[in-house]
Amino acid sequence: MAISQEISYRLERLILDGGLAPEQKIPSERQLATRLGVSRAVIREALHELQGRGVIETRHGKGSFVASMVPGADELGEQSPLMHLFEGHPRTLFDLLEVREQLEGQAAYLAAQRATRLDRHRITKAFRALEDTDPLSNARLDHGFHLAIVEASHNPVLVHVLNSLKNMMLLTVQASVANLNPREEMRKKIVRQHRQLYEAVIAGKAATAQKAATAHVRFVSEAMRDMEKDGGTLIRLPVNQEAANEYSRAGT
Repeated sequence: MAISQEISYRLERLILDGGLAPEQKIPSERQLATRLGVSRAVIREALHELQGRGVIETRHGKGSFVASMVPGADELGEQSPLMHLFEGHPRTLFDLLEVREQLEGQAAYLAAQRATRLDRHRITKAFRALEDTDPLSNARLDHGFHLAIVEASHNPVLVHVLNSLKNMMLLTVQASVANLNPREEMRKKIVRQHRQLYEAVIAGKAATAQKAATAHVRFVSEAMRDMEKDGGTLIRLPVNQEAANEYSRAGT
């Protein structure tokens, strides 16, 4: 195996292991050469191979970035089919919450088992930021906290699938914040659920973390279903492109 192929394979493993997340910028050729102990020419050839396989993409003037690993997982804009479904079919909100309940429950279980010291630092930072933010406008930070846990699962399929749907998942968080957080009793329960999830993951209690994650998403879903049953009209907030771009730049 040529040295460049060996390096490209190592970089692919780094991506699969979660060391480099979807949409994350690849370190510079100089940094990679120093880190991997090879010449910049070898790094350049390895990156070219990865680009040819669609694993990374190069953006003019910005550098190379990890590509989304899920087919058809482009940024979901306002005109995407899924966005039309969300706007035209009320049940889609609850479909998305069902996906979150299952996948984030498993992610929390794995994160409690696999989180590194850096992962725990990132989760703690995201949790503190969420705690310190106005609960009536904290959707991005709320979602960021959950994504930090997903990334700590070090399961590349979970990470890439949920990252590819991040704007659609953000819709469910925005709906929760808009409909439930203004109600003090609901808000207090959600704050308590976030803390229980955080403490279970940090303590390495996998089963407890899974239970906390699934119970939290289920509570949000059932609370909004109850609102509709009682004759209320749920607020379903579209993700405007500016907010989505800001969210993507934040790297959460």
